[in-house]
Amino acid sequence: MQTVVQPEALLFDCDGVLVDTEADGHRVAFNQAFKEKGLDHVWDLKLYGKLLEIGGGKERMTAYFSEHKDREPFCSLRALEDRKAFVAELHRLKTDIFMRMVESGAMPLRPGVRRLVGEAMAEGVPVAVCSTSNERAVSAIVRVLLGPEVAAAMRVFAGDCVPRKKPDPAIYLLAASELSVDPARCIVIEDSRIGMLAARAAGMRCIVTTSSYTAGEDFAAADAVFDCIGDEGDERFSLADLTTPGVDMAYASSQP
Repeated sequence: MQTVVQPEALLFDCDGVLVDTEADGHRVAFNQAFKEKGLDHVWDLKLYGKLLEIGGGKERMTAYFSEHKDREPFCSLRALEDRKAFVAELHRLKTDIFMRMVESGAMPLRPGVRRLVGEAMAEGVPVAVCSTSNERAVSAIVRVLLGPEVAAAMRVFAGDCVPRKKPDPAIYLLAASELSVDPARCIVIEDSRIGMLAARAAGMRCIVTTSSYTAGEDFAAADAVFDCIGDEGDERFSLADLTTPGVDMAYASSQP
């Protein structure tokens, strides 16, 4: 008989899992940063959805500007180092704008996040956030929306802490190493295909809670797919369901 055990660690992505930040958070902050820097680029909802296939804000801007070399800023910035410096400066401005949005409380937690984090902490299961987003922004989301007690216990692995971003598994392997846990005994909560691929490449189980941008992506490799975690009384799953190894979770989906 297979032994059923609780996970050694519960790892959350940030954007789309803790908070559905992309459309009305990060995208808006990018566009405001462009405007403040005198750039005429505007990322609409459809374009930004495509750009989300690229992990990391600096990487996203670099890829986009590289496709528009006939326009500013890259038409004037020819040297690679100058381009990297400009993108880094622009990303810091974007992060400042985004953090002001977070501090204002404009973006609430997704349903069930507080409940599941609380269940894990009550059972002594380490919780952490593993995100391609800027570390300052991720830490602010955890502190403002989950509170100082959770922030003190919830490790954040984000931004440029690893050289390769999702779908590379580096950030999840780093988290497992830093938390001194077996990757096979970790469960990841993700919302995107590139995040799911990173988790699976790290040898971890992966539960997907789809977000506004990712509901149509291919999640066949996930252990289960839900529309959200779900608040008390409307739960999609709880800590007790997340066993490693354990019974197979039903492949559930909010998609038609």
